Amino acid sequence: MTGTDEEGSRSESSGPQPEEPPIAEKPYEIVFEGSRCFGAGKCAAAAENWEMDLSTGLASPKSYFIGEEELNENVEAAEVCPAKKGAGVIHVLDRETGKEIAPDPEADGSLSLGGP
Repeated sequence: MTGTDEEGSRSESSGPQPEEPPIAEKPYEIVFEGSRCFGAGKCAAAAENWEMDLSTGLASPKSYFIGEEELNENVEAAEVCPAKKGAGVIHVLDRETGKEIAPDPEADGSLSLGGP
């Protein structure tokens, strides 16, 4: 079941729910399906917001809320993620509209969580 992570973003783990930053300041949200990550590291190579944990061998975002200046590299991280085939495990959402920007495999803005 999807919960709320340490920074208030939807994820597969639950935790405290601090306030989200204003949409005007951080208009995009990262949704990360961490349990589906297998540690390829392509996200960390694509975006400074992503880092590899040497103890687990898995990736994680440094921030779940990003600004306009961080959008392109996080979209690239979502698109290059090889986990879960075409749907990926990194999702970039427009917080104002709720639509998925990347990877958006259905090209309709719907959130592409879960699946095989």
